Amino acid sequence: MPSQKKEKKKKRKKKLPSDFYDYNLLACTILLVSFGLIMLYSASAYEAASTFKGNDMYYFTHQAGLSAIVLVGIVILSKFVDYHSVWFQRIAALVYWGSLLLMAAVRFTPLGYEAYGARRWLRIVGVSLQPAEIGKLGLILYLPYIILKMGKNMRTIRAKAIVLGLGVLQALAAWILTDNLSTAIILGLIACVILFLADPEVKFYARVIPGAAVIGVFAIIILKNNLQIFERIGGDFRSNRIYEWLSGGSYQILQGLYAIGSGGFLGKGLGNSTQKITTIPEAQNDMIFSIICEELGIFGALLVLLLFGYLLYRLFVVAQNAPDAYGMLMVSGVFAHISIQVILNLCVVLKLMPATGITLPFISYGGTSVLFILTEIGIALCVSRFIVFRDGQNAEQGETAEEQ
Repeated sequence: MPSQKKEKKKKRKKKLPSDFYDYNLLACTILLVSFGLIMLYSASAYEAASTFKGNDMYYFTHQAGLSAIVLVGIVILSKFVDYHSVWFQRIAALVYWGSLLLMAAVRFTPLGYEAYGARRWLRIVGVSLQPAEIGKLGLILYLPYIILKMGKNMRTIRAKAIVLGLGVLQALAAWILTDNLSTAIILGLIACVILFLADPEVKFYARVIPGAAVIGVFAIIILKNNLQIFERIGGDFRSNRIYEWLSGGSYQILQGLYAIGSGGFLGKGLGNSTQKITTIPEAQNDMIFSIICEELGIFGALLVLLLFGYLLYRLFVVAQNAPDAYGMLMVSGVFAHISIQVILNLCVVLKLMPATGITLPFISYGGTSVLFILTEIGIALCVSRFIVFRDGQNAEQGETAEEQ
């Protein structure tokens, strides 16, 4: 009897990787990145040639090189990293608190610099990065760790307040220290999704979420009928963006809608967009979906949405079958981040909300965004490696997962 108990304790201590690996998730990611690079070159070639002395591949080469390196890196790491290890949890804490320090460095040190009218970037040894993007990864890694440490105490209001407070802290840092309200909103929503999944008491959310939605709708209706409020405020670029949206849309959004409308069902053909030539500023960034619609039409846009839908489906499968709550919450955080960012980007392009500067994952230009969003996919692949099946050679591992 004592020997049997010892064997059970050993089984509980460690989860073994299975033979499963979500190659479908990896393939979908590679397809999205490859498609994004093609559209990035098409959307940015004219501007790159005029800005960088005829080098029309400037944006493409930067993004392609980084994407290739990161893709190889996440495949290697996801094959060998055990997310249950102590050092992985220490890295989670380091990324979370380190991102806060880096955001503070943007505001209070000479390393921070301004671009596109906002001070959101750090330049270290000639390399630029956006610390708010690191904050998203830190939140996805660190909140599940804190939730698991609390265990059954998650039922208490104090525990929920701590978890939500960590999310709010990250969001406030992004807003106040880097003047990035859109990223702050995304961070807050990611924290809410993780807390919702970890909290066994759902009645509270069933009341709060519909109530918040109703209040938001009424607020938009009231503001739309009282645009003079924004005329009195004036000056602040955010209030100007909201005013433009409520009064018919900004120049950039309207040009994006013209691009979408002119594309029709099959589009004008790859590389044949006219709106990207000086008409849509920075077309390779947050407005790239409108170029996709113009060149590839509704058919191309639907293809992109199907790819995102399948990617999210694979993330859902990994989260649902994760061997433990830690893996489930991390992958759910990745799912929340990508889905929220895609939805917000499309809402801006389709004039359903004010312009925010939120990029389209895997497709828009942005080194920091690609680096960390691919790292999140690597985390999901790492979790998928520990998914077990209860038949054949994985039967013993399945028993181990049940005991835990």
